[in-house]
Amino acid sequence: MGKPTGFLEQDRELPKKRDAKKRISDYNEVDPIVEESITVKQASRCMDCGIPFCHHGCPLGNIIPEFNDAVYNQNWKLAYEILINTNNFPEFTGRICPAPCEASCVLGINKPAVAIEYIEKSIIEKAFQDGYVKPRIPAARTTKKVAIIGSGPAGLAAAAQLNYAGHSVTVFERADEIGGLLRYGIPDFKLDKQVVDRRVKLLAEEGVKFLTNANVGVNVAVEQVKEEFDAILLCGGSTVPRDLPIPGRELKGVHFAMDFLTQQNGRVAGKKVTAEEIWATGKNVVVIGGGDTGSDCVGTSNRHGAKSVTQIEIMPKPPKERTVSMPWPNWPMILRTSTSHEEGCERNWSIVTKAFVGDDLGNLKALKIVEVEMKTEPGKPASFVEIAGSEKEIPCELALLAMGFLHPQHTGLLEQLGVDKDERGNVKATKYQTTVESVFAAGDMRRGQSLVVWAISEGREAARAVDQYLVGQTSLEAKEKGMLSLAE
Repeated sequence: MGKPTGFLEQDRELPKKRDAKKRISDYNEVDPIVEESITVKQASRCMDCGIPFCHHGCPLGNIIPEFNDAVYNQNWKLAYEILINTNNFPEFTGRICPAPCEASCVLGINKPAVAIEYIEKSIIEKAFQDGYVKPRIPAARTTKKVAIIGSGPAGLAAAAQLNYAGHSVTVFERADEIGGLLRYGIPDFKLDKQVVDRRVKLLAEEGVKFLTNANVGVNVAVEQVKEEFDAILLCGGSTVPRDLPIPGRELKGVHFAMDFLTQQNGRVAGKKVTAEEIWATGKNVVVIGGGDTGSDCVGTSNRHGAKSVTQIEIMPKPPKERTVSMPWPNWPMILRTSTSHEEGCERNWSIVTKAFVGDDLGNLKALKIVEVEMKTEPGKPASFVEIAGSEKEIPCELALLAMGFLHPQHTGLLEQLGVDKDERGNVKATKYQTTVESVFAAGDMRRGQSLVVWAISEGREAARAVDQYLVGQTSLEAKEKGMLSLAE
């Protein structure tokens, strides 16, 4: 423990973000700055609490007190080595993770938690800057070949791990560039794509082979992949969005959120949009759904120059602080305000959309909404009851559906592989192995839509299962083992 009194002397502090009024004129990262002095002060706040509940909160089991201690002592190389032991991509989680580790921080019981996410980002950026990040090329190669389908965070993490184990890894991506959700789902103002490119380049130097525009089951034959590779790991996303089948759904101006975000990420990358273009410029925009994807739509709409941006959510407004129903160290369902919300957005809760209202030309002009009250009964799912007299219309020329995702695409790859699916429509896999012996699954395709940090964890653990299947044992550390190896 670097400074026993650090948590008493230092308050939580983060570098200032770029001014909201200025940053909506570009797509650069909202908070690109890493201030070493602030990072060291924040690391000193770690209590070395004996039972680090931050491990409980982190899906990766990051060894947080130890890398905090190394940062406080400004031993950045050691901090990097500790961090990379459990997390393949700290540059991603350090930018876009909601930090469940911080929700479990012991200091957070009665003070603001240690700024773990920011420290993580600082470590990896310092490591790249000082040359600590080098290609990890395996000492020897096996004769085994693995196909990974999908290049999102789960696929990339699995590729890295299986490559370290010495197998020949090929990643198939149906889009034109590698990254999956990281590339086309998350706006550049949260995750600059140069950060993704930097990591993909490093993985290629380590020996991972990448194939783009390779849609297995469409323009790449499934049987060909099965014949050529000893194992297949499915790491596609949960890509089928939840729809809103109400009157007026066919109107021009009603779009899925991910179509809107993907288009804009392509524009930022200088690519021509070939589908119907979706713009928020000069429009009253309503984002239906209160999660992270909805927040990303808010930030993008503001950068388009929307006339107004409103975000509506069916659930009640969350409390600002923990309640008795969400005690520490569990993840608290509290009100969270993103940088996109700070840039300008009206937020409304307990709202249901009844209909999309159009003009004579088939264009969306308004939403018919109503306020609801959530009713709960023991042993029964929550229900929503409309509040009499609360129905009204609000102007809207662009409605973005950000209500989550149902499951992966079933047609094509999954049908042709013949893997079973669970009751939610995800790929059924026991210890990451599907009902087809040589086929494995990880990430959103297996567990349903989730966080990037969970995708990385799934990719790492699935890689262990594949390694065990191929050679009868695995050299890749389990999450728990990795935690102990450096903590002892």
